[in-house]
This record gives sequence, structure tokens and C-alpha cells, in this order.
Amino acid sequence: MSAGGGAGTPQLDRSKRTLGLLLAMAMFVLVVDTSLMNVSISAVVRDLGTTVSGVQSAIALEALVSAAFILIGGKVGDLIGRKRAYLVGLLGYAVGATAMTLAQSLTAVIVFWAVIGGLGASLLLPAMQSLIHGNFDGAARKKVYALVGAAAAIAAAVGPLLGGFITTYLSWRVGFALEVVVIVVVLSGAKLVHDVPYTGPRGVDVVGALLSVVGMGGLVLGILVWQEGGERVGLVLGIGVVGLVALVFWLRRRARRAEPALLDPGLFSSGLFRVGVSQQMLQQIALGGTMIVLPIFLQMVLEYNAMEAGLTIAPLSLSMFALAIVAGRRSGRRRPSTVVGVGFGLVVVGVAVLLPLVPRAGTGWALVGPLVVAGAGLGLLVSQLNNYTLSPVPEERVSEAAGVNSAAGSFGLSFGLAFAGAIMLASLAWTFTADVNASTVLPPAEKQQVAQVLEEDAELMSNTKLAELLATQPEPIRQEIIRINTEARPFALQIGLLVPLLAATAGLFNSLRMRRLPDPEPSGAAETTLG
Repeated sequence: MSAGGGAGTPQLDRSKRTLGLLLAMAMFVLVVDTSLMNVSISAVVRDLGTTVSGVQSAIALEALVSAAFILIGGKVGDLIGRKRAYLVGLLGYAVGATAMTLAQSLTAVIVFWAVIGGLGASLLLPAMQSLIHGNFDGAARKKVYALVGAAAAIAAAVGPLLGGFITTYLSWRVGFALEVVVIVVVLSGAKLVHDVPYTGPRGVDVVGALLSVVGMGGLVLGILVWQEGGERVGLVLGIGVVGLVALVFWLRRRARRAEPALLDPGLFSSGLFRVGVSQQMLQQIALGGTMIVLPIFLQMVLEYNAMEAGLTIAPLSLSMFALAIVAGRRSGRRRPSTVVGVGFGLVVVGVAVLLPLVPRAGTGWALVGPLVVAGAGLGLLVSQLNNYTLSPVPEERVSEAAGVNSAAGSFGLSFGLAFAGAIMLASLAWTFTADVNASTVLPPAEKQQVAQVLEEDAELMSNTKLAELLATQPEPIRQEIIRINTEARPFALQIGLLVPLLAATAGLFNSLRMRRLPDPEPSGAAETTLG
């Protein structure tokens, strides 16, 4: 595989093109995986005999594990070899997808898909960054990064449609089986990947690694515990906060002593990097919150199947993809801070318009307009934030900086998924109980039992299935319970949508800080992003 002239060069070119395509296929699987789960929630709940909150927790946990371990994953790749980390990460994802194909319980989903798959992603993403940087040069490197970024954007755009089609007309298990096939194809090209040696310090910051897991993991885990009705939620959240604060002090101490650290706190000396990372996190909170709440609403309230839910969400993902491509090519002389401000502003407008529409929406068509607006805003953000964040980073620190950037995005996504889903289901339970207690139709002796049944079971049922469950009840009681179910769910969705709305609003105000900073200068680091 060494470079050569004559007849050897075309073969080398074909090998490089094949490698670039395989890397893009790996990224496609990573992104489409979560989309498949989001639009298949109802089918997974039904087939596994579990609850919406349980599946939602698994989705959030997968993103959480990826976020909590991605900094460690990057360091592991440095120590064991980037190629080996890349292959192990792919195998982890294959284990998760295989488990989903065969799973018979939520426990298997959590252990194999959320935990092992999440760990696979934490190894795969940083390793892929370094391998692209080390296997390609100049214009070829730019093309491969563009190809991999395009694969991620296409997966986000077609994921809901593809997942909806497969789930509705075949089975959600088929979708994950196809993921395994794609991963096997990618692994078959392992010989095309040349390892990229790591020349930096090889010391291991065990304390920093543990603090990063405790900090980021504690915050999202606390929300999941709260959602499931667990105890000592405040303690878990407090541990997360203490972990993050302790991590900051620990990294600063290691830097002062010139000792190996999980990451160099000097990265945050750049105002551009700090604000870029925070905007990345807010963007992902908004995206995660929207992408967990809407599928639940569409499948449980409007009684859509996975295909119909995917079609309804498609305007959001397709407009995000289209605007990301267009804005990336035609940003011209517009300041990045201006584009980002407009992007967050559009997300605010789109989500704000959804709020009053939800109680009145009898069909997904009513949501198309605001979803297009919100998707366009997210697309503008995608076109700018990676470049903005990584531009001030020197070439030799790009892997570390990209890991921090990815960790912020993954943490934001897991937080948005967990918190929006948790607050929606919590408000649903509260509304159920309040409406049952206020009812003049339900007998007082049965109110507590009805409220408990609604809280535990009705969250995964459409009104049609709820009516079947209540078939033996007197007609007035059956109609009253269905009325409570009908009125409570739109309100709960509105509460859940406040999470992406507040995140986008915070991003809009944060863009004012960006305007006070100088625009970033293009650099090699800015090019080494996976979109």
C-alpha cells in the first residue's frame, strides 16, 4: 500500500476511495441507529412488554455512555492504537445491534445496546478522527471529511423515514440486523486502514477519567432515576455536579505540575472554543429534546405507526440536512455568529409555534411548518459550529479538541433526551392524578386505583388500546378515563417541548457573546471534524 508510480497509483487511489466510503458507512450506522430507536418506540414497547419511559431511558443511556466515556475512549485509542480502537468500537456497535435483533427484554437492550454500544461509540468516534487525519493528505483528506460529514447528515435526514418504513412493513429488528450487515462490510476493509501512531505523553490520568464519568454520568443518571420514580435523586445529581467541579480543579492541578491529564484545560483559554463548545451542547439539547418528545406524541396520541411517525418528523431532518449543505457552501462573508444567531432564532420560533398547535393537532400535517422552520435553524447551526469551535485549535491538538467537542455534543444529546422525556412523563403522571382526583364521574373509592393504572400503563397506550383495557368497565367510567387520557397528553408534550425551547433561547442569547469575539481563522483543525 505504499505510494508508487506507474501502474501502482491507480490501485492506491481505488483503495483510498474504498476506505473513505467504508468510513462514511460507519458514520451512517452510528447516526441512523438512534433514529431507528426513536421512531420504533411503540413497536419496541409492545414487543418487549415494557414501558415508554423504559425505552426512552435506554435511548438516553446510550447517548450518556458515549458522552461520559468519549474522552477516555480517545485516550484509550492513543494507548492501544487508533486502528485497534476503531475496530473494537465497531465490534461494540455490532454487539449492540445484534442484541437488538434478538432482544426479548429491556434488560438486554440496556446492557448490550445502550452500554456496550455506547462504549463502542466512545472508542470509534475519536479513533475515526485520527485515522482520517493520518490516512489521507491535503485535498483527499478534505474530501473524506466532507464525505463522512455528509453521511452523518444523510443519516439524520433519512433515518426517521428508513426506520419507519422498516418497522412498519418488516420489523424494527430487521433494521438492527441490517446495521450488523453494514458493520461487517466495514470490518471487511480493515486491511485498508493504516494505524496512526501516537507520539504524545502516554501517562494515564485515572482520576481525571473517573471524575469525567462521575460528573457527566451523574447528571443524566439522576434525571433517569427521577423519571423512573427512584429515590435519592438529589444525591445522584449532586454527585454529578461535584464530579464536574472536581474534574475542573483536578485538570488545572495536573496542568500546573506538567503531569499527563485526561485533557489540557488550556484548550478553554480560547474564547472561541469555550463558546463554540457551549453552543454545540445547547444545539444537541434542543435536538435531543425534540427528537424524543415528538415520536412519543405521534405514536401514543395520534396513534401513528412508525412509518407515519417517520414521515411526520422528516420535514425536521430533511430541512436540517438541506440547510446544512446550502449554508456550508454559501455562507460567504456572513459572520458565523450571525448565522448561529439566526439558527437558534429559527429553532425558538419553530418550537414556540408547536406549543399552541399540539392540543389542536389532529394530524401530523399541522406540524410540518414549524418543523421545517426548526430544522432549518438546526441546519444553520450544523453548518457553522464545528468549524467555529475547532478553528482556533492548533493542528497537533485537534484530536483532543475534537474529543471535547464530541463529548459536549453527546452530553447535550443525552441530557436533552433524558430531561425532555422525563419531564414529559412526570407531567403526564401529575396531570393524570390531578384530573382523576378532580373527576365527578369516577367513584371516590376507585380514584386511587385508576390514577395508578393510568400512570403505570396508559403512557404506552393509545386511546384505542386504553378503550380495550377498559372494556369491562361501565360506559360513563370508560369515557371519563379516556377523556382524562386525551386531555393530559398534549399538556405533557407542551411541557416536554419547553426543554428544546429553553435550550434554543439560551443559544440565541449566547450568540450575542459570539458577536463580541473575533471571527475564527480557518485552520487544519477546523477541517478535521465529522460534522
